Formats: sequence, C-alpha cells, structure tokens
Amino acid sequence: MNEQGNQTIRRLALWGIPLSLGVMGLKMVAWWVTGSVALLSDGLESFVNVVAAFIAFFVIRYAQKPADHDHPFGHHKAEYLSAVTEGAMIIVAALMIVQEAVGHLSNPQPMQAPVLGLTINFAAGVINALWALTLIRAGREHRSPALTADGQHIMSDVYTSVGVLVGLLLAIGTGYPIFDPVLAILVAINILYQGWKVISNSIDGLMDKAVLPEEEAVIKAAIATHAEGSLGVHDLKTRRAGAVTFVDFHLVVPAAMPVREAHRICDRLEDAIRAIHAGAEITIHVEPEGEKAHGIRVKVIKEN
Repeated sequence: MNEQGNQTIRRLALWGIPLSLGVMGLKMVAWWVTGSVALLSDGLESFVNVVAAFIAFFVIRYAQKPADHDHPFGHHKAEYLSAVTEGAMIIVAALMIVQEAVGHLSNPQPMQAPVLGLTINFAAGVINALWALTLIRAGREHRSPALTADGQHIMSDVYTSVGVLVGLLLAIGTGYPIFDPVLAILVAINILYQGWKVISNSIDGLMDKAVLPEEEAVIKAAIATHAEGSLGVHDLKTRRAGAVTFVDFHLVVPAAMPVREAHRICDRLEDAIRAIHAGAEITIHVEPEGEKAHGIRVKVIKEN
C-alpha cells in the first residue's frame, strides 16, 4: 500500500473517535429521556464502538510501521488482534444487555417522552450508517482488517437501531411495554452473531489463510502469462496479513539458463503480481530442471 493509502486509513481511524463519542452521547440521551431498556442496550453497544475506535486508531498506526529486525515480515497482523479484541468486546456488550433486559421482563415500564427519544436515536443511527459505509468501503479498498471490522461492527449497530426503532414503535402502538425488554434480548442475540463473525474472520488472518480462490486464480493467470522462458511453476502458496498479500512459489528454468536471465523472469513475474496486488511480498525459488522439487508439487501452471 502506498503512503497516501496509509494516511487515509490513519485519518479515518482518528475521526472514528469523536464520531463514536458523539453517537454514544446521543443514544444515552435517548435512553435518559425515555427510560427504555432497549435504547439502553443500543447505547451500551455504542460504548463498545468508542473503545473499539481508540483501539483501532493505535493498532492501525502500529501495523503500518515498516519491517524491522524483530519483525522482518512487518507488523501487519496487529490489525487482526484489534479485530479479535473488538469482537470479544461486542460479545461482552451483548451479555450485559441480556442481563439488563432479563431484569425488566417481570416489571416492564412504559417509556417516557417516546417521540423525543426515538427521534434522537434515529439521528444517531443515520450518522452511524453513513460512517459505517465509509469505513467498510475504505477498509476493503485499502485491505485494512481493523477498519473493515470497525465498519462492520458499526453497521451491526445500525441494524440494532433500526430494530429498536421498529420494536419500540410496536410497543407504543400496542400498549404492551413488555416488547421493550424482549426487543433488547433480540438485539443482544444479533450483537453476539456479529461479534462471532468479526472474531472468525480475524482468526483466518492470524492463521495465514490463503487468499480467496478467485484471487488465487488471477495470480495463477498472471504467472502463466508472464513466465515465458521458464519450464513451469509449482508449490504456489498465498496468505494475507493486513493490507499485504504474500505470494510464494517455485520457478523451474532450464539448467543451462544464466542467473541474469532467470532473474529477469522473476522481475517480470513480480511486476505482474504487484499489478494485481499492490505492495505484495513475493518470494520466488528458482530451480534448474532435473532437480528434485522442494515442497509439495502441485499442478504445473505453465510448461514449454
């Protein structure tokens, strides 16, 4: 990723802090004027957003540090740790909401000033929706797991707000305040699901999961197109760490080929792959024909 992309990510992470504080403030005001446990649950999730915004800001700055002696492959995976932490916090928030809601099931209370409270909460939801879409789009564009996870979490908050709004309108229309704590529990279940998704996606990154099959197919096509002069490629491996894609494979060349010519082929292949994945880290092991292949041989991509 270029420095402009890094600056964009850092700027968005910084803006996330005051925005999350503002949205949380609006939602807690909505709870204060209504006394609704469902609105309290919505506000508690926004508190998690505030903490997550602080974590994301500092982790993203650390993840963008260049490789050093102790971390020769860079610090990219720090973003996955941020996402896992955020997922765990989402789950804790959901359990807090359940505890609060269960206590109100036996003694539900009608809302005070419902129109004002729901209007405030709706305004907070609109702000969240616009911000979540911005973060998700930027996170995917710049391959930032922390930014994407933050955006997905905030979007789950938006869904929560919509559900709370609809449910509380139903409670007001029917005159049954029991809908308030029941709705809060349903919100908590949705939050638990969103937290699990954030954690599972981050674990894939920490476990060096390969790129998506369609992405790998594009990499293979680029290698096949630009491997002229070689005899084949095998043992292709890929993984992703934060914004960086790692590609590793073995290149078979004629035994009599000069090192300079083999190096030119490698340069051509690296340029082709980086045209697809900007800033990719590529390792090519050159093998002369007739040598026993290292690693597990896979289907040859190209042969002359």
